[in-house]
Amino acid sequence: MTTDSTTPVPGIDVDRVTAWLTANVDGALAPFSFTPIAGGHSNLTMTVVGADGRRFVLRRPPLGHVLASAHDMGREHRIISGLQSSAVPVPPIAGMCTDPDVNGTPFYVMDFVDGHVLRNAEESSAALNEAARDNASRSLVDTMAAIHRVDLGAAGLNELGRHEGYIARQLKRWYGQWNQGKTRELAAVDRVHDRLLERIPEQGPATIVHGDYRLDNCMVNDAGDVIAVLDWEICTLGDPLADLGLLQVYWTGPGDADSAWTGSATTPTGFWNRAELATRYAEVSGRDISRLDFYVAFAYWKLACILEGVYSRYLGGALGEQDPASLDAFKQQVDAAAANADRLLEEME
Repeated sequence: MTTDSTTPVPGIDVDRVTAWLTANVDGALAPFSFTPIAGGHSNLTMTVVGADGRRFVLRRPPLGHVLASAHDMGREHRIISGLQSSAVPVPPIAGMCTDPDVNGTPFYVMDFVDGHVLRNAEESSAALNEAARDNASRSLVDTMAAIHRVDLGAAGLNELGRHEGYIARQLKRWYGQWNQGKTRELAAVDRVHDRLLERIPEQGPATIVHGDYRLDNCMVNDAGDVIAVLDWEICTLGDPLADLGLLQVYWTGPGDADSAWTGSATTPTGFWNRAELATRYAEVSGRDISRLDFYVAFAYWKLACILEGVYSRYLGGALGEQDPASLDAFKQQVDAAAANADRLLEEME
């Protein structure tokens, strides 16, 4: 069904965005339909379909209150543009709008990539056979290693962020976000922050760090190959092992212990376990992963801070009027992530 100015789309000024697309995206043919893409708790993502059936994806900041620079559309556009000719698969960029008069906030448009975004066990079991799940595990790690091999100068990303002191900077940033948006006191978050700060490993040469790398922030084809890496909104430069630590938190393979992250997409038979992912990364990257437990503890702590921000925004009405009890799963994940970080640090001593 075609969307016009009489059909409201949250976050989209249909008439003005239509005019902008027609004038600025080669081959875009009005009228357009706009359909929100499910998943994620931050930037809004829309599928845009033109009158000729051509599909695009539009990204804009979330409605309501936004935190710091995480929703900087120009920065996200710059990263994906810089990676266009690299070994990292990203969607082709179609255009960037910086004029707030068009839609109230900047947005950018990419060509649509046709593949699977797998968010739960039912979806991954239906989309991929066992061999493809094995391949998806390998491809996800190899693609992460490719992100960490990107030539920053060639990609025009050498000035994306400071090169040194990544973990210290991240601790400062996310602790600030925690204190700005927390809904209650949680001693484990404060304790883990201080203990991580005391134990930061020496950082090697800076690489791109995706910052939110997991299976459902990538698209895969039927064979399990990663064909597009998505959601670059908190990408920066720094310590690549932070991405590996975070993947360990987001990933629960067959036989792995439960994580504070409740995603089930990687639990079906055929997917690798966490240890296999880490071993593969060490092999293809050549990096020493002997301090991986530190990065996993940091990842749990960071996840607690991120989810608390989501929980706080939702309590504040970002999704409209909500029964606070219906959002309790976020609170429980925050508590579990902080507790896991605390436990890992205890075990390291």
